[in-house]
Amino acid sequence: MTRHIHNLKHLKSFRKDLRNKGTSAEAYLWTHLKNAQRNGRKFRRQHSIEHFIVDFYCPQEQLIIELDGKVHLNSTAEEKDNQRTERLEALGFTVIRFENRMVFDLLPSVLSEIEDHFKD
Repeated sequence: MTRHIHNLKHLKSFRKDLRNKGTSAEAYLWTHLKNAQRNGRKFRRQHSIEHFIVDFYCPQEQLIIELDGKVHLNSTAEEKDNQRTERLEALGFTVIRFENRMVFDLLPSVLSEIEDHFKD
């Protein structure tokens, strides 16, 4: 029996709130990910896996994209992010992270790195 780990019901209001209050970097990257613009891959915003809510998720590739703002730039947050990434990778997902400013300053490189993780 497979345990259900995606979009758990008790996190629905949190996911919705995060979508409505997303960062400008998330909104900007979403304009380039939505509607299967990246080689036909569909992405979801603020998708939950177990008790984690990830910024973007591509089910076809089992790919998670996380954007990190200034709140992630301290040792406590970095440790928490590392533990989160380790758990998600142990579940079979690939996690890639970008700093928010990279989305604005280096968008072609960000999109290229995302596409480099596509299997074909």
